[in-house]
Parts: sequence; C-alpha cells; structure tokens
Amino acid sequence: MNKQIATLGLTAAIAALALAGLNTSSVGAQAATPAATASASGIKVGLVTDVGRVDDRGFNQSSWEGVKASAAALGIPAEYIETTDPADYANNIDALLGKGDNVIVTVGFNLADATVKAAQANPKVLFVGVDEFQDPVISNVVGIVFNEDQSGFLAGVLAARMSKSGKVAGVYGASVPAVVRFKEGFENGAKYANPKISVQSTYYPGDISKAFNDPTWGATTAGQAIDQGTDVVFAAGGGTGNGALAEVARRTTKDKPLFCIGVDTDQWLTLDNAHPCLLTSAAKLIPPAIDLVLKQAVAGTAKGGNFVGTVGLTPFHDFSTVIPQAVQDELTKLAGDLASGKLATGYVAATPAAAPAATMAATASK
Repeated sequence: MNKQIATLGLTAAIAALALAGLNTSSVGAQAATPAATASASGIKVGLVTDVGRVDDRGFNQSSWEGVKASAAALGIPAEYIETTDPADYANNIDALLGKGDNVIVTVGFNLADATVKAAQANPKVLFVGVDEFQDPVISNVVGIVFNEDQSGFLAGVLAARMSKSGKVAGVYGASVPAVVRFKEGFENGAKYANPKISVQSTYYPGDISKAFNDPTWGATTAGQAIDQGTDVVFAAGGGTGNGALAEVARRTTKDKPLFCIGVDTDQWLTLDNAHPCLLTSAAKLIPPAIDLVLKQAVAGTAKGGNFVGTVGLTPFHDFSTVIPQAVQDELTKLAGDLASGKLATGYVAATPAAAPAATMAATASK
C-alpha cells in the first residue's frame, strides 16, 4: 500500500482533486461555455455552503471543487453562496433559486431541513444534499451520504499503531451525524488495534454556528491533549480541526514526534502547515459522488434517494517510509474486510447508508 490510497471500493486518486486558489467572496460563480447537450438540458447549478467558506480546506471546499470540476466538464454554469449564519440557510437557497439555478447542492447535515422544505416548494428543481440522508425519500432530493465510521476506524487503527504513549485524541466540531460516525469509528478502530489504548474525544462546546470555524479552540484542545501525553491527534471539524492539526505540527520535534490525521479530503494537498505531522486523512470522496449526480441531472435520469459515497484513507505522502509496511498492509486488509462486510466498525447507531460503502449506487424512489 506504499503511497497508495486505502479506499473502500473506489480507487480514484484523491491527489488529482487538489483544492486551490478559490475566491472568498460571499457569492461566487464559475463561468462555463455550455456544450450542445448541456445547453439543451438547461441545467444551472448552485451550491450553498454550511457555515464556513469554499476555501475552508475541508468539507465545504471539497464539495465546491466537486461541483466546479463536474460543471466545467459538463459545460454547465455553476455558482455558490457561502453561509455565515445558520439563520440564512433558507434565504441562501432562495437566492440561488431566484437566480434561475435548477440544481441546488446544499452542504452539510444542518441544511437538511431547509433543503427538504425548498424541494417541496420547488418540485421541478433537483436538490442534492451532501451528508443529508433522505428518509422518507422525496422525488427531487438526492442525499449523498457516507459511512464515515469506516474511514474513521482505519484512522483509529493507524493512530494506535503509531502511538508510542498509548494515548490518542480526537478533536471534533459539532456532534452532527457525520462527525459522530468519524468519532465512533476512530475510537473503535484504536481499541481494535490496542484494547488498552487511551482515547480522549472532545466535541466543540459552543454554538453550532462556530463549531466548524474556530481554529483557536481546535489548537487549544489539541494542545491540552498533547500536554496530557497524547502523541496522535485526529481532527474532524473543518476550520476548527485545521487549527488542531496545525498545533500538532507546531509542537512535533525530531526527538518527540507527534502525528496527526486529517479528514474529509486529502489535507496534505490543502493544509501545508500540517505536513510535519500529517500521516493521512480519513476521507470521503465527495467530488466523484457529486459528479455522478450532476451527470444524471444533465441526462435527465436523476431520481430522489441516497447515493452512498466511498470512504478511505488518503496517500501517506512523506510518511510512507515512516509508517511500517506491516501497518500499511494491515490497513489494506482491513479496508477490504470493511468493504466486504467481513469486518464491522462497531458503530451501532442508525447508519445513514443502506448499502456498504464499497458501492456508490443510488437507492432511488420509483
């Protein structure tokens, strides 16, 4: 598995999805010259972020990059609105509808209610909710969901294998379902690898509007864990998590190395200041899932239901020679066992995906 991605099913290289140089205005657009087939379809895509920005080096950015790349390939226009206050979710969706967008992508569990209400009021518009499981199914809403506990489990195994102190930690944003699955998977994976390991988990204690955009708290929380003996930190919390990764990187030394694990996308490509500690990232492949749905939208075949996206660990980059080959081989085997169902993560809450993470198939309404 040296420098290879340990995915559950999909083998596309995340390295090809580098996220770079986006503007940070509250409203943005990508111009595209429509191809003949796309022009005939009349598709125009708009994206609404969760609280945060399209250059957050994580979840929002990965979603926008997926939309942008797919729209460019399909020859359809795409634009975004960044949410700064949860009270604006519905207003931001309405703003894109007012601009004539007929495929609306909303990013994050917190937008689920606003997305459903907008879909019910606009039955001719296709809505795509990233991390928004659809139950019951609505004919014009596609939920893109992931089994984050599986990539979290792999991250936990790696953390336990790399820890010398026997203490690892997780720094998390709000306890929304996707983050909970990352956390539970990480804890169970670490304990699978080392039943005696100590796992410290901390959710953001404040308002949800700041939970994914408080790097100072993330850094402070990671620092406190390090002070208590932690030597591997997993961070799943947008900008908050990025602060945690940066703090671990700042405090690692040659004599006392510390390690960190990112989330959502390959953060080696997006967070240079985490390079000193970043082993890998527990990723979910958002862009390929978005691409499939937008292709169906252009073809007129999109139906309501849930897409189950692929998850896994991103390449180890500079740490491919630091992580023992035996550990890399173990992760490859565990990834396969998780994909086949031979191994379970131990996460027992309601799973958002009705099918294994090895698939990326729609469970569509008839």
